[in-house]
Amino acid sequence: MHKVVRKGVSISEARKAIIMIHGRGATAESILGISSYLNLTDYAILAPQANGNSWYPFGFMKSDSGNFVAMNSSLNQIQTLFEEVMDAGISPENLYLLGFSQGACLSLEFAARNAQKLGGVVAFTGGLIGEMLNPDNYSGDFQQTPIFIGSSDRDFHVPASRIQDSAALLRQMGAEVTVKLFDDPDHTIRPEEIDWVNKNIFVRGEK
Repeated sequence: MHKVVRKGVSISEARKAIIMIHGRGATAESILGISSYLNLTDYAILAPQANGNSWYPFGFMKSDSGNFVAMNSSLNQIQTLFEEVMDAGISPENLYLLGFSQGACLSLEFAARNAQKLGGVVAFTGGLIGEMLNPDNYSGDFQQTPIFIGSSDRDFHVPASRIQDSAALLRQMGAEVTVKLFDDPDHTIRPEEIDWVNKNIFVRGEK
Protein backbone atom coordinates (compact mmCIF):
# COMPACT_ATOMS: atom_id res chain seq x y z
CA MET A 1 0.00 0.00 0.00
CA HIS A 2 1.47 3.33 -1.05
CA LYS A 3 1.72 6.10 1.51
CA VAL A 4 -0.66 9.04 1.13
CA VAL A 5 -0.43 12.11 3.36
CA ARG A 6 -3.73 13.89 3.93
CA LYS A 7 -4.60 17.42 4.98
CA GLY A 8 -7.56 19.78 4.93
CA VAL A 9 -11.20 18.68 4.98
CA SER A 10 -11.88 14.97 5.27
CA ILE A 11 -12.63 13.40 1.89
CA SER A 12 -16.04 12.22 3.11
CA GLU A 13 -17.08 15.81 3.90
CA ALA A 14 -15.28 17.83 1.22
CA ARG A 15 -16.91 19.07 -1.98
CA LYS A 16 -13.55 19.57 -3.67
CA ALA A 17 -10.30 17.62 -3.63
CA ILE A 18 -6.77 18.15 -4.84
CA ILE A 19 -4.03 15.61 -5.50
CA MET A 20 -0.62 17.24 -4.93
CA ILE A 21 2.38 15.45 -6.47
CA HIS A 22 5.92 16.10 -5.24
CA GLY A 23 9.10 16.36 -7.30
CA ARG A 24 12.08 14.02 -7.59
CA GLY A 25 13.94 13.55 -4.32
CA ALA A 26 11.18 15.27 -2.35
CA THR A 27 8.33 14.03 -0.16
CA ALA A 28 4.57 14.23 0.10
CA GLU A 29 5.04 16.44 3.17
CA SER A 30 7.17 18.89 1.19
CA ILE A 31 4.58 19.51 -1.53
CA LEU A 32 1.91 19.92 1.16
CA GLY A 33 4.01 22.82 2.44
CA ILE A 34 2.72 25.06 -0.35
CA SER A 35 -0.93 24.25 0.34
CA SER A 36 -1.11 27.02 2.97
CA TYR A 37 -0.33 29.56 0.22
CA LEU A 38 -3.22 28.36 -1.96
CA ASN A 39 -6.98 28.89 -1.63
CA LEU A 40 -7.61 25.33 -0.48
CA THR A 41 -9.50 25.92 2.77
CA ASP A 42 -12.49 23.78 1.75
CA TYR A 43 -10.57 21.05 -0.08
CA ALA A 44 -9.59 17.52 0.82
CA ILE A 45 -5.85 17.50 0.12
CA LEU A 46 -4.13 14.24 -0.82
CA ALA A 47 -0.39 13.91 -1.41
CA PRO A 48 0.93 10.52 -2.54
CA GLN A 49 4.50 9.49 -1.73
CA ALA A 50 6.68 8.06 -4.49
CA ASN A 51 8.72 4.92 -3.82
CA GLY A 52 12.30 6.05 -3.27
CA ASN A 53 11.14 9.67 -3.61
CA SER A 54 11.03 9.40 -7.41
CA TRP A 55 8.11 8.75 -9.75
CA TYR A 56 10.34 7.40 -12.54
CA PRO A 57 14.12 6.92 -12.70
CA PHE A 58 15.28 9.01 -15.66
CA GLY A 59 14.55 12.44 -17.08
CA PHE A 60 11.06 12.93 -18.46
CA MET A 61 12.36 13.24 -22.05
CA LYS A 62 14.66 10.21 -21.93
CA SER A 63 13.98 6.89 -23.67
CA ASP A 64 10.42 5.79 -22.99
CA SER A 65 11.48 2.21 -22.23
CA GLY A 66 13.69 3.22 -19.30
CA ASN A 67 10.88 5.02 -17.53
CA PHE A 68 8.01 2.83 -18.71
CA VAL A 69 7.53 0.44 -15.77
CA ALA A 70 8.02 3.02 -13.01
CA MET A 71 5.92 5.64 -14.76
CA ASN A 72 3.01 3.25 -15.30
CA SER A 73 3.19 2.25 -11.63
CA SER A 74 3.13 5.94 -10.67
CA LEU A 75 0.20 6.67 -12.97
CA ASN A 76 -1.65 3.76 -11.37
CA GLN A 77 -0.93 5.27 -7.95
CA ILE A 78 -2.58 8.53 -9.06
CA GLN A 79 -5.46 6.57 -10.63
CA THR A 80 -6.11 4.85 -7.29
CA LEU A 81 -6.38 8.23 -5.56
CA PHE A 82 -8.58 9.56 -8.37
CA GLU A 83 -10.96 6.64 -7.87
CA GLU A 84 -10.97 7.18 -4.10
CA VAL A 85 -12.06 10.77 -4.65
CA MET A 86 -14.79 9.71 -7.09
CA ASP A 87 -15.99 7.00 -4.69
CA ALA A 88 -16.33 9.68 -1.98
CA GLY A 89 -18.88 11.44 -4.18
CA ILE A 90 -16.67 14.26 -5.46
CA SER A 91 -17.17 14.84 -9.18
CA PRO A 92 -14.26 15.14 -11.63
CA GLU A 93 -15.00 18.84 -12.18
CA ASN A 94 -14.28 19.38 -8.48
CA LEU A 95 -10.99 17.47 -8.56
CA TYR A 96 -7.70 19.31 -9.09
CA LEU A 97 -4.19 18.06 -9.85
CA LEU A 98 -1.04 19.94 -8.87
CA GLY A 99 2.62 19.04 -9.12
CA PHE A 100 6.11 20.47 -9.06
CA SER A 101 8.86 19.39 -11.46
CA GLN A 102 8.65 15.59 -11.83
CA GLY A 103 5.28 15.81 -10.09
CA ALA A 104 4.16 18.48 -12.58
CA CYS A 105 5.07 16.18 -15.46
CA LEU A 106 3.13 13.32 -13.85
CA SER A 107 0.12 15.59 -13.24
CA LEU A 108 -0.04 16.61 -16.90
CA GLU A 109 0.58 13.06 -18.11
CA PHE A 110 -2.17 11.58 -15.94
CA ALA A 111 -4.63 14.30 -16.93
CA ALA A 112 -3.93 13.94 -20.66
CA ARG A 113 -4.28 10.16 -20.57
CA ASN A 114 -7.65 10.55 -18.89
CA ALA A 115 -8.87 13.86 -20.32
CA GLN A 116 -12.21 15.01 -18.97
CA LYS A 117 -13.68 18.09 -17.34
CA LEU A 118 -11.57 18.64 -14.20
CA GLY A 119 -11.45 21.51 -11.75
CA GLY A 120 -7.97 22.36 -12.99
CA VAL A 121 -4.38 21.20 -13.40
CA VAL A 122 -1.42 23.18 -12.05
CA ALA A 123 2.03 22.23 -13.32
CA PHE A 124 4.84 24.15 -11.67
CA THR A 125 7.73 23.44 -14.10
CA GLY A 126 6.65 20.45 -16.17
CA GLY A 127 5.59 19.06 -19.51
CA LEU A 128 4.14 15.89 -20.99
CA ILE A 129 6.42 12.85 -20.65
CA GLY A 130 8.26 11.03 -23.42
CA GLU A 131 11.30 11.14 -25.67
CA MET A 132 8.89 12.44 -28.32
CA LEU A 133 5.31 13.54 -27.71
CA ASN A 134 2.97 10.82 -28.96
CA PRO A 135 -0.64 11.99 -29.31
CA ASP A 136 -1.75 8.35 -29.44
CA ASN A 137 -0.95 8.09 -25.70
CA TYR A 138 -3.73 10.54 -24.90
CA SER A 139 -7.48 10.46 -25.19
CA GLY A 140 -10.58 12.28 -24.04
CA ASP A 141 -11.82 15.87 -24.02
CA PHE A 142 -10.83 18.39 -21.33
CA GLN A 143 -14.02 20.41 -21.97
CA GLN A 144 -12.25 23.70 -21.17
CA THR A 145 -10.46 22.48 -18.04
CA PRO A 146 -8.04 25.26 -16.99
CA ILE A 147 -4.40 24.13 -17.06
CA PHE A 148 -1.53 26.29 -15.83
CA ILE A 149 2.13 25.63 -16.65
CA GLY A 150 4.73 27.95 -15.14
CA SER A 151 8.51 27.69 -15.46
CA SER A 152 11.78 29.40 -16.11
CA ASP A 153 12.22 30.20 -19.80
CA ARG A 154 15.53 28.29 -19.58
CA ASP A 155 14.97 25.61 -16.97
CA PHE A 156 17.79 23.05 -16.84
CA HIS A 157 15.41 20.08 -16.60
CA VAL A 158 12.34 21.19 -18.57
CA PRO A 159 12.94 22.91 -21.94
CA ALA A 160 10.55 25.73 -22.79
CA SER A 161 10.00 24.08 -26.19
CA ARG A 162 8.55 20.96 -24.51
CA ILE A 163 6.29 23.13 -22.38
CA GLN A 164 4.95 24.91 -25.47
CA ASP A 165 4.53 21.63 -27.38
CA SER A 166 2.68 20.13 -24.41
CA ALA A 167 0.43 23.18 -24.18
CA ALA A 168 -0.42 22.93 -27.87
CA LEU A 169 -1.38 19.26 -27.55
CA LEU A 170 -3.46 19.92 -24.42
CA ARG A 171 -5.28 22.75 -26.22
CA GLN A 172 -6.08 20.39 -29.08
CA MET A 173 -7.72 18.18 -26.45
CA GLY A 174 -9.99 20.99 -25.32
CA ALA A 175 -8.06 22.45 -22.38
CA GLU A 176 -7.73 26.17 -21.66
CA VAL A 177 -3.98 26.33 -21.16
CA THR A 178 -2.03 29.24 -19.70
CA VAL A 179 1.77 29.14 -19.97
CA LYS A 180 3.91 31.60 -18.03
CA LEU A 181 7.66 31.51 -18.69
CA PHE A 182 9.83 33.65 -16.43
CA ASP A 183 13.08 35.40 -17.27
CA ASP A 184 15.16 33.68 -14.59
CA PRO A 185 17.07 30.38 -14.36
CA ASP A 186 15.40 29.18 -11.16
CA HIS A 187 13.88 25.72 -10.71
CA THR A 188 11.28 26.83 -8.21
CA ILE A 189 7.69 27.96 -7.59
CA ARG A 190 7.36 31.73 -7.87
CA PRO A 191 4.98 34.05 -5.96
CA GLU A 192 3.60 35.23 -9.32
CA GLU A 193 2.60 31.64 -10.12
CA ILE A 194 0.89 31.21 -6.75
CA ASP A 195 -1.00 34.47 -7.27
CA TRP A 196 -2.15 33.48 -10.75
CA VAL A 197 -3.50 30.06 -9.80
CA ASN A 198 -5.25 31.48 -6.73
CA LYS A 199 -7.03 34.08 -8.87
CA ASN A 200 -7.82 31.84 -11.83
CA ILE A 201 -8.02 28.20 -10.73
CA PHE A 202 -8.46 27.98 -6.94
CA VAL A 203 -11.21 30.55 -6.96
CA ARG A 204 -13.04 30.95 -3.66
CA GLY A 205 -16.76 30.25 -3.57
CA GLU A 206 -18.85 27.80 -5.54
CA LYS A 207 -18.20 27.26 -9.21
